[in-house]
Amino acid sequence: MTSNSTVPMHPALKPAQIGPLELLNRLAVAPMTRVSATPDGVPTRQMAEYYASFARGGFGLIITEGTYTDLRYSQGYLNQPGAVTDEHLAGWRTVTDAVRAEGGTLIAQLMHAGALSQGNRYTDETAGPSAVRPRGAMLSEYGGEGPWPMPKEMSAADIDEAITGFVHAARQAHEAGFAGVELHGANGYLLDQFLTTYTNQRTDSYGGDVNNRVRLICEVASAVRTAVPAGFVVGVRLSQTKVNDFEYRWPAGTHDAEIIFRSLAATGVDYLHIASEGRDWIETARLDTGDTITALARRHTGLPVVANGGMHRPDQAARVLDEGHADMLSIARSALSNPDLPRKLETGEEPADFDHAMLHPMATLDNAARWAARRLAGRRL
Repeated sequence: MTSNSTVPMHPALKPAQIGPLELLNRLAVAPMTRVSATPDGVPTRQMAEYYASFARGGFGLIITEGTYTDLRYSQGYLNQPGAVTDEHLAGWRTVTDAVRAEGGTLIAQLMHAGALSQGNRYTDETAGPSAVRPRGAMLSEYGGEGPWPMPKEMSAADIDEAITGFVHAARQAHEAGFAGVELHGANGYLLDQFLTTYTNQRTDSYGGDVNNRVRLICEVASAVRTAVPAGFVVGVRLSQTKVNDFEYRWPAGTHDAEIIFRSLAATGVDYLHIASEGRDWIETARLDTGDTITALARRHTGLPVVANGGMHRPDQAARVLDEGHADMLSIARSALSNPDLPRKLETGEEPADFDHAMLHPMATLDNAARWAARRLAGRRL
């Protein structure tokens, strides 16, 4: 192992700030669905240890897996955690206490699955902006198989109920001891479905051009920002690609991106988190002007921007920060195999490769524990 005194400081190890949060470094744990809560969505002590491990490993920020926001249409996966009931709140307090004890900063990602729901204990029906069947197949790593169900088109009352759910969940997160919330407007879930042209075929004020398609996510962000204290961070995660469609891009490129970014900044959110455009991030994240999508967001909003996608590679991570493409980096699967990735970056230790077997046959914490036990047994032989 290389000593600290001979390893130049990587730019990701410099301090960062998001709203009032002063962060140890620019490395965040990306939200990753682990489907390991109880059947009624209560976070467990196993989850508390899982999130605390990233705090011990030195990550400046930890963002939870997507957490459902109401007892109607929002749940996407069986054994997904919720942020609705008193039992949910008590479970999350165990998690936030564990992370805080390790010196970590934890943000709750709030998620409404919309049409991309493959396991909802509260209803057999799915709902989205329009009655359009999602592309692709349900996700086997999270217990799904076969085509997605056909969603119902959400009524005005359904939309109001979804907004109310986000607000209630944000208040629950504040009460549970989180430092903030991240609104999941990415990866093909409900808020992204309203942004996406082929899933949003509405003819009312929520459909049509990008100014209407961005309306719901802005209404949610404004309502949440108003409902929680000023010192409680509110962020938004965005993406062009989706878990069921890796090819989609905002149709008008830079034009759409500028409207989306400026509209969200006007709601008073504290940061934007822009999700993966591919492993070769700097090229695949470029827009028609040559800007990367995150650099454009920084320029048009003045907000801190978190970039995601292949950021575990030290060379790419350094370039993204040094060239001004983003302010922070979020790490997903490499964080699973290296919960101490910031420590390794500091010392120059080579990180462990991610092994997909960790998520097989499902992406649960129990399966990850069995994988770790098998690996340890193999080393002892």
